[in-house]
Amino acid sequence: MSILTGFRKTWADLSRGLRRVAALGGIAALAACVPAGGPGGGGPPLDPGAPVQVALLVPGGSGQPGDEILARSLENAARLAVADLSGVQIDLRVYNTASSPEQAAAMASRAVDEGARIILGPVRAPEANAAGAAVAGRGISVLSFSNNTDIAGGNVFVLGPTFQNTAGRLARHAARNGAPRVMVVFDQTAAGEVGRSAIEAAVGAAGGSVVGSAGYAFGQSEIRAAAPQIAAQARANGANAIFLTAGTDGALSLISQSLLDNGVSRETQRFIGLTRWDIPAEALSLPALQGGWFALPDPGVFQQYQSRYRTAYGEEPHPISGLAYDGIAAVGALARQGGNALSRASLTQSAGFVGVNGIFRLRPDGGNDRGLAIAQVQNGQAVIIDPAPRSFGGAGF
Repeated sequence: MSILTGFRKTWADLSRGLRRVAALGGIAALAACVPAGGPGGGGPPLDPGAPVQVALLVPGGSGQPGDEILARSLENAARLAVADLSGVQIDLRVYNTASSPEQAAAMASRAVDEGARIILGPVRAPEANAAGAAVAGRGISVLSFSNNTDIAGGNVFVLGPTFQNTAGRLARHAARNGAPRVMVVFDQTAAGEVGRSAIEAAVGAAGGSVVGSAGYAFGQSEIRAAAPQIAAQARANGANAIFLTAGTDGALSLISQSLLDNGVSRETQRFIGLTRWDIPAEALSLPALQGGWFALPDPGVFQQYQSRYRTAYGEEPHPISGLAYDGIAAVGALARQGGNALSRASLTQSAGFVGVNGIFRLRPDGGNDRGLAIAQVQNGQAVIIDPAPRSFGGAGF
């Protein structure tokens, strides 16, 4: 059964930099690409009866075992999606970037020379930025697997889950469910600062109030030293939610427990997480996280994808491999229309698409909106308390 109508190892296993944005090559140095061919893009009109050539840029060839696993999983997911399509033919061609921006640019140019009408990937921001720049003047869009919105815009889109989207979903839920007064607690790192900004903007847009913001240096002694003052500020400012940027691969365990030890109450000051708390699943057993909220893709849809992937390939899919499936799903849905189906206007249609992570749509600014569920940690389990929306414009948006 197709899962186009129906989306774990962690993002940190791919690269710590997918959550620590600076590790992706310096966020200040990454500039979005602007297609010289104009805002429409997409190249010549599609022939409805001909296969649509799609380039998939993967990190194979770097010599790193993790990159080879990821490359294989992305290709497998894309081919699974191609097989699920009906009414359209996709000519999928795979190019190795070796995790190099220079090679990513060269492979993107080669792909377009060979007839690619759209590019999926690469994964990491510097490579995606380089690939986008290489083909910007040729009217070809790049649907990268990065979540770094600093590279988004022009002909480059990011398919990865963004801080802005996650913060928005959680902030709206908090404002509607008794936790509108938010204290932001963030790592004093590049990613922590990006997360803080995303949370503050999202809380304001949701009608809540940021009643305080406090950072801590990234280290055990520094966190323990900062916790008493952060806890006191949260109490003094009447916060009923503490929104944390920390991840399970970083300071989450220590900062959450240290705040509890210094007088924060889980009953009156709910912890909310900007990152996934269920990866690894053992993190859900942390005492401080019990009762807290975090967001995740529609688990039912993703579990269908995992099951079908295991059946097809005899192994677990990489946690971000579903982004390749999503990219093919979007291209396939549009390509059935023929004509200028891969223009920016078509790619950013408000109705969006359905993939193995649930519903998603590409934004004109190159970012994305994704339908996320809200989970609460209960007795060491992630329990869905607000399901992922199945369409845009309804509950959850």
